[in-house]
Order: sequence, then C-alpha cells, then structure tokens
Amino acid sequence: MKSAKLLSALLMVTVLFSCSVSKSSRQQQNILSGTWILSDVSYEGNQGAFKSVLFNDSKDICFEGSQWFFRDNNNTGRYTIQGGSLCQGGDRFIKWTIVEPTNSVSQLQFKFIDEKNKDVSGGLGYRLDIANLTEQNMTLKSRVSVDGEPVTVVYNFNKQ
Repeated sequence: MKSAKLLSALLMVTVLFSCSVSKSSRQQQNILSGTWILSDVSYEGNQGAFKSVLFNDSKDICFEGSQWFFRDNNNTGRYTIQGGSLCQGGDRFIKWTIVEPTNSVSQLQFKFIDEKNKDVSGGLGYRLDIANLTEQNMTLKSRVSVDGEPVTVVYNFNKQ
C-alpha cells in the first residue's frame, strides 16, 4: 500500500516537472508580456526587393506599425493591423509560448484562436527565432525559401 502511494506521488511530481516552463522561458515570457509595435519588416540573406504575405494573413507592409499584445498569465494575445486600401484591418487573436528547442535559440510560437480562446487554425502555427529580447526591443526572425534560396524575414519591435 505504501509503495502504491509512493509511486503515485512520484508520478505526480514527474508530471508537474515535465509540464513546467524553464526559468529562462519564464523570464522571456515576463519580458514579452505587454504591448509591442512592429516597427519594421525586412529581409536578409539574399538580394532583391521582397514582398510577402506574413502568417498567411496580410502583406508585409500591413504589419509595419501593427500593435502586438502578449498576456503572460494565460499566454494569449493579439495583434492589430490598421485597415487601409492594401490591408484588412482588425484584431487577430493568438495563443503563444516560448519554446527552447535543443541546440537552438529560443523561439516564439503562436497559433490563431478566436475570442473564446478556441483554436481556429487546426493546430497549425508559427515559430519565430528570438534573435534579441530586452525590456524595450525585440527582434524575431524566420527562415523561408524564395525560388529555392534561403531568405530570413526580420521583425523589429519596440515596447510601447
């Protein structure tokens, strides 16, 4: 009987620790929490003028000046694009987390949700490398391929 209780307690502790967020991820989530302005979208790693649709949503130019809000107590948030002749404005709700892959930089991972926090993307989402994260500035990067050549999309944010 005692061994069954001990085994049960050990199992609970293992589950709790396996589901916990690392100290470094928690620190990054705390820094990320709040409102950010996406000041610039640029491209590196290849020459030429690039235009793209980001996150299967809007043209890159529509994201410049967009407002991103991250809530760290439940890992939800949103980004807001201003409407215009090229841009479908409005809020896009997200569920996000910080991922620390083995042998890689930390990444911001997010997927789209509705106002009731229900997944609307069929479980699909996006991961962006965290190139820089301070209390005032953040740079995220994602690697893509254009005509078989690598290009990195660079997102520069300022804390509001």
